[in-house]
Amino acid sequence: MKRAVIVGAGFGGLALGIRLQSAGVATTIVEARDRPGGRAYVWERDGFTFDAGPTVITAPDTLQELWALSGRDIADDVTLLPVNPFYRLNWPDGTNFDYTNDDTVLRAEIGKLNPKDIDGYARFLEYSAGVYREGYEKLGHVAFLDFTSMVKAAPALAKYQAWRSVYSMVSSFVENEKLRQALSFHTLLVGGNPMTTSAIYALIHKLERDGGVWFAQGGTNRLVAGMVRHFERLGGVVRLSAPVASIDTLGDRATGVTLADGERIEADAVASNGDLVHTYRTLLSGSRAAQRTAARLERKRFSPSLFVVHFGVRGTWPGIPHHMILFGPRYKGLLSDIYDHGLVSEDFSLYLHHPTVTDPTLAPEGCSTFYALAPVPHMGKFVGDWDALAPVLEKRILDEVGRRLLPDIHDRIVTKFSYSPADFNRDLSAHQGSAFSLEPVLTQSAYFRAHNRDDNIPNLYFVGAGTHPGAGIPGVVGSAKATAGLMLEGDR
Repeated sequence: MKRAVIVGAGFGGLALGIRLQSAGVATTIVEARDRPGGRAYVWERDGFTFDAGPTVITAPDTLQELWALSGRDIADDVTLLPVNPFYRLNWPDGTNFDYTNDDTVLRAEIGKLNPKDIDGYARFLEYSAGVYREGYEKLGHVAFLDFTSMVKAAPALAKYQAWRSVYSMVSSFVENEKLRQALSFHTLLVGGNPMTTSAIYALIHKLERDGGVWFAQGGTNRLVAGMVRHFERLGGVVRLSAPVASIDTLGDRATGVTLADGERIEADAVASNGDLVHTYRTLLSGSRAAQRTAARLERKRFSPSLFVVHFGVRGTWPGIPHHMILFGPRYKGLLSDIYDHGLVSEDFSLYLHHPTVTDPTLAPEGCSTFYALAPVPHMGKFVGDWDALAPVLEKRILDEVGRRLLPDIHDRIVTKFSYSPADFNRDLSAHQGSAFSLEPVLTQSAYFRAHNRDDNIPNLYFVGAGTHPGAGIPGVVGSAKATAGLMLEGDR
């Protein structure tokens, strides 16, 4: 393999490109949008910088490894700043819980909720460390291409009761309901329902404790820019505003891609960091095998979407931490509305991102940048008009942030805009407007997720949230490691 082309310049595509280019494969990344990043897009408005997300950076060693492949240091291109507390969790009754890897602080926070749960938390941490070893260190960067690979992993999955949900497993260790929410909400950050997502995802807790939570100085977009800079330094090529019309095939081989303007880029291998259904249904419309795969994918369960309100305000709030979770009055019921019933509920839970408390340069002097994110059903479950609903939901979310944190929020707003499931669908060709691709339930994990290499076209590969191991920065960067291993192995 001398030439490869990657469709999509998100984290997965960039990480894969760096790995291939570091191994001497001439790699071109083609991106439909005017900027790289995929879901980690960025907007600059009225002097404010707004990251689309993701904004929680964990497992920084997986990123550093991308630079180390060529003897470089990530610090050459990106400055990562520690975030502590990792999150402040807040409930409607005014209870706050600061979530951190400082054991003294954390034990005190747990003790405020329920002193008896301090020992239970210690047992949960031991469990989380075990699933981290088995589910992340051993399996997180390995491709599952056949059922035999799944059978080999089965004993470890059984040992840690992978059939149980994260919430169920957490509840077996701690009694306090608020603490159960505090230790299970993480699956929402990768599109999973804590009530149904496999307990294996409890590994996220250990991942954060060991590696910390970080933010890229200048915003997540600066991490994207650093990856692009490093990829191009290695000789890679990024083509922006270059939407792909088709992945071309001849027989059972991919031969390259054709862009929307008719230009053709030939390659020995093609990898897609794009939406799975869009790739199979639209970009591979000429392949019968791909159309059968698309039909199977469309029957799977997709993660919900997000409704995000970005707003820049006058004033600074050093008392509001970088990351907050504003829980609503319901937990199980709200999750059921989103995942099962497809309802946009009157109540909601919010993730509040306040980056200027860490990096004031993201707003004009004396101002602050925020976004408030609410999980909502994807467009396959809620078929309403998101363009009509957006201003209504935007006001309700801002009202809630104002009620709980910023009383005069509407008077302080300098600029604002929202991003809905319809935008995910339009801008990213995301199936049903899903924000995280396939839902991470056990029956859609590892071998049961989309494979890193297509089963019928042996030089067609996949990277990103829809393939193993899944969504989130560590997940998509891990998928790049697994996919690069297959591509380079096939080259030998």
